[in-house]
Amino acid sequence: MLNYLWAFMILIGIVYGAFHGTMAEISNAALESSKEAVTLCITMLGVMSFWTGLMQIAQKAGVIDSLTRRIMPFLRFLFPSLKHEKKAMQYISTNVIANILGLGWACTPAGLKAMEEMKKIQEHKQLPSHVASNEMCGFLILNISSLQLIPVNMIVYRSQYGSVNPTAIIAPAIVATLVSTLAGIVFLKIADIRSRPH
Repeated sequence: MLNYLWAFMILIGIVYGAFHGTMAEISNAALESSKEAVTLCITMLGVMSFWTGLMQIAQKAGVIDSLTRRIMPFLRFLFPSLKHEKKAMQYISTNVIANILGLGWACTPAGLKAMEEMKKIQEHKQLPSHVASNEMCGFLILNISSLQLIPVNMIVYRSQYGSVNPTAIIAPAIVATLVSTLAGIVFLKIADIRSRPH
């Protein structure tokens, strides 16, 4: 659907430019944007490699295991039905930690593995596998709300586009993501209470 939407918007822009004699500006903008996109991708690749590498070092040094132990009570509070599912909880905690550190790229594999584990648990309980469980929905909400202490992506984008102080986004990002995470947690607990059999 999005592909059709983007194609439609591009087509409208070209037709509008043709009728108003601004095809040269459209061509220049397309070439400039392509060049900018490649430059941004190269910059992001460097930052992604750096932070993903740090995540691997932290994992081998035992930092991730230490942080996992610290946030496990919080995760058990959020996902009480998964408290005995060690593998799923491990993947969820890795995802949450990577999100908090602003490593969106590093958290995706752990998030996918967590979903796979939760699907296996659902199949083991002989529940329909084509329907997302409360835990899956809850994890997705937690992942999307994503409390971040270091918004790496935003800092890189701001730096790329010439911001005088790229790190000025840190405090507002912490406040915004903290509020969204708290709202997500409240919603999760309300939904959990409502879904319990009376």
